[in-house]
Amino acid sequence: MPRLACPEEAHATLHVVQRGCARSACFSCTRDRAAYLDALRRCTEGEKCSVHAYALMGNHVHLLFTPARAAGAARLMPAIVERYARHLATAYGHADPVWEEGYDASPVHARRYLLACMRYIEENPVRAGLAAHPGAYPWSSYRANALGEDDALVTPHAHYCSLARSPDARRAAYAALFARAGDGVTPVSRRPSLSLSPRARSRS
Repeated sequence: MPRLACPEEAHATLHVVQRGCARSACFSCTRDRAAYLDALRRCTEGEKCSVHAYALMGNHVHLLFTPARAAGAARLMPAIVERYARHLATAYGHADPVWEEGYDASPVHARRYLLACMRYIEENPVRAGLAAHPGAYPWSSYRANALGEDDALVTPHAHYCSLARSPDARRAAYAALFARAGDGVTPVSRRPSLSLSPRARSRS
């Protein structure tokens, strides 16, 4: 299933991209995205994986996580696919595959690269035109990492924690990385509507 340039070692952080079949939409509504996040939470608990960043797009998903055991992604990704498929079957009677058989995974080691990868993941909705700011998109980890909102999925990485000693200073330093990237990102505190138009879903 995976397409990796190196073995999946225990405690090695990975950036994984899971894409829909033929780049088709993977989520049709808020309930689907919530079901995927529930599947992700349950599966990461079962497979002993710590998620540091994520973004649910229209036809793909970005995940940054660290498995406690070797071959963590090779176990985690099929488990997510299976659990989400059960949701689609129950909700819609859908039986066809939604995700591509393979996923892309890249190791992330250096501190600078890991923080840049987190920013890349959480800026994805902005680049796709789904939100004006990362904080305005409810289906990513930005609001946990930069604004301190509770998110049972997110476990801070050691490199993220090294940004500052206190949680407040750490979040401020992380949010500042987005502004320095030249996007003029201003954190927001109000959630927008969770529905996406078909056009927006196709662009993500």
